[in-house]
Amino acid sequence: MMPLSFADIEQDNIIRRIGGSPEVKKHLENLGFVVGGNVKVVNRLGGNIIVNVKEARIAISQEMAMKIMI
Repeated sequence: MMPLSFADIEQDNIIRRIGGSPEVKKHLENLGFVVGGNVKVVNRLGGNIIVNVKEARIAISQEMAMKIMI
C-alpha cells in the first residue's frame, strides 16, 4: 500500500484504506472516495492532485491525497 499522492499518472488504482479524522473520512466519502473504489490520477498542479473518481474529475490537496491509501 502507498498514498495516492505517489501514484503514477493515468494508472488505475483501487482504494485500500482512508485515514484521518472521522470528519476527513466523511468528506472524502462524500466526494466519492470509498474503500474498494477505483481512482486514477489525471495530473498534478501546484501541490494539488487531479483525480478521476466515480466518473467525476476532482482536485484534492497533497495532504488529502496522503490520507488515501492505494
